[in-house]
Amino acid sequence: MTQPGSLTGRVHVVGAGLAGLAAALSLSRAGRSVVVHEAAGQAGGRCRSYFDRTLGCRIDNGNHLLLASNEAALDYLAETGATTSLTGPVRPEFAFHDLAVGHTWSVRPNPGRIAWWILARRRRVPGSGPLDYLRALRLLVARREATVMDVLGPGLLMERLWRPLTVAALNAEPEVAAASLLLAVLRKSLGRGGRWCRPLVVRDGLAESFVDPALATLERRGVAVAFGRRLRAIGLQGDRAASLDFGEVSVELGPADGVVLAVPPMAAEALLPGLVVPRDSAAIVNAHFLLDRPAALPGGAPFVGLLGGTAQWLFLRGRIASVTVSAADRLAEEPADALLALLWRDTAAALGTPDAALPPGRIVKERRATFRQTPAEAARRPPAGTVWRNLALAGDWTDTGLPATIEGAIRSGRAAADLLTER
Repeated sequence: MTQPGSLTGRVHVVGAGLAGLAAALSLSRAGRSVVVHEAAGQAGGRCRSYFDRTLGCRIDNGNHLLLASNEAALDYLAETGATTSLTGPVRPEFAFHDLAVGHTWSVRPNPGRIAWWILARRRRVPGSGPLDYLRALRLLVARREATVMDVLGPGLLMERLWRPLTVAALNAEPEVAAASLLLAVLRKSLGRGGRWCRPLVVRDGLAESFVDPALATLERRGVAVAFGRRLRAIGLQGDRAASLDFGEVSVELGPADGVVLAVPPMAAEALLPGLVVPRDSAAIVNAHFLLDRPAALPGGAPFVGLLGGTAQWLFLRGRIASVTVSAADRLAEEPADALLALLWRDTAAALGTPDAALPPGRIVKERRATFRQTPAEAARRPPAGTVWRNLALAGDWTDTGLPATIEGAIRSGRAAADLLTER
């Protein structure tokens, strides 16, 4: 690795979410002098862990499922020494439990690129046939304004596979979700072979995997991270960002200095005149329950997809059972007590204990979890580069070609860093 500061100029990374941390790692690895500014009191943004007093333990603000195809995320973990912090099945397998009928089944793609698994009845969605899956090829020729439902249409496979996948990956129902973004997911996973679909989850917590090791790596490289520092204005002169106003602290940018703006889209829009960003957002609701003893799913799987209820995915980690509901704008308006009772009913049924009493729980609502990933909003995503030659954008809402995910956030940070290094 090039020694920090061996290249001229300092880069100010504004925002210490995953996009900002990824940018700082890339820049410091390239030898740039880097400073990170974060408005909150902790790093990680929407990917964080914290101690919950109600439950008396650390929990994540939400649940994130990665795939073996998320190469940028895996490279990020390798760089920070956190590769072994992920866990998951050794084979590509996704278990589902239909709460309405109590039926459990799995989708099991074969590792190779030729998808012979759709010919095997026990590997595919019950009730589906091989030709049903070939309909996904229509995504290759879909119009940019098409939704997932426009292209794939209704039916059994939509409700048992495409809808759960779309809602999980795009945080939007198929009726409104951009078909182009689902295609991007399938190209990187099933389109390359089943081995790229192997699911991965964090073993201990989001902070232990994505935040704490990154901060430790940056500290070893001499990168300062300043918390409680909200950017109020950017001084722009000609084709350059000339200054950063943090209120009590102002920074004058030298001729070789740069800026990576890794903040939410509406904050970026307020700071940069003429910037077009996605303006609509979609919510995710998570519930965390403290069980009286560790529970287990069939086969020891760390998670299961849920159909026929309100909960969509159930994750188990020790005594914590966590439920995720994406595309949850309506649900986010409900009171926490009602949500706990509603989601515990699905959780208890999935665990085979339908009559179990409601345990201590915590509801976490991310009202602006992602931008709303419709064709119209996706068209508003800006590139990393801006008209100001020393200023680049980062965030899962920028035009990464992927949905707003951990993988997209990390790719955006690396793209912004590469852009400033090239310039």
